[in-house]
Amino acid sequence: MHTAPFGRCAAAMITPFTEEGGLDLPGAQRLAAHLVDRGGCDALVLNATTGEAPTTSDAEKSAVVRAVVEAVGDRATVLTGVGTADTRHSVALARQAAADGAHGVLAVTPYYSRPGQEAIVAHLRAIADGADLPVMLYDIPARTGEGTALGLDALRRLAGHPRIVAVKDCAFDLLKSGRALEETGLAYYSGSEELNLPLLALGATGVVSTLANVAGPRVRAVLDAFAAGDVQTAARRHRALLPLAEAVFGEVPATVAVKALFRVAGLPGGPVRGPLLPAGEELTARLADTLRAVLGAPEPAPTGAGS
Repeated sequence: MHTAPFGRCAAAMITPFTEEGGLDLPGAQRLAAHLVDRGGCDALVLNATTGEAPTTSDAEKSAVVRAVVEAVGDRATVLTGVGTADTRHSVALARQAAADGAHGVLAVTPYYSRPGQEAIVAHLRAIADGADLPVMLYDIPARTGEGTALGLDALRRLAGHPRIVAVKDCAFDLLKSGRALEETGLAYYSGSEELNLPLLALGATGVVSTLANVAGPRVRAVLDAFAAGDVQTAARRHRALLPLAEAVFGEVPATVAVKALFRVAGLPGGPVRGPLLPAGEELTARLADTLRAVLGAPEPAPTGAGS
């Protein structure tokens, strides 16, 4: 496995809101501490897709980073999303992240404008140039639009930047991922739950997981078994999480599902912001049943290294 510049098990953390729709900063601090101290996470990714970044202001993003850094101290690595469709805006967010105490930034490929590969490389280099922080690239063409996936040549070129050290991979292109791992030295983090183990097998470093919000120790257990050389146990643990992944990502955006589960559990979360809509009672009940079934099932015991 490659080195881990941002830990191995990172939660793509939700942003808690009050019932009135404002930021719940004490809730964010409680949740962050819970994910780190009891949830098996050694890193937190804030202000990204799961954190409803499109509907939080710059000031709110900054406040969340400061609050979470204060809550977890040096017990975890804290990254924050700085991706926008405007290069200048993204650079400004990256600089603010450094001032707020973040340990790194997550930079998604620019969306909507449909820039070509040369423009995407220039955009991401500008973010890395402007921030005195290490950068994790975010490759998720399903959300950023057709043609915005990071090509292998773009990854090779971006890997030459001293601050660009990792990729959150949601491109569903294992051929590209494998070649990039071989040729670039970038640390790869799976951003798609169903590909966590396949990417680890290719040499990925870890995961940026939405499921870690609700099942962090189980997500971490896959990584631990794989790192110990117990591939059979890692595979069983990975498969055991797939029903939960299917439920959380199936009918509604994952943020909606996680906040519904948090409401049932009495954890900080609050409502989602429009255009997202909350999960209904029937869906919430199905999600809770699936989570209980997954967490209540006995965890497969290790079978021995190399078996």
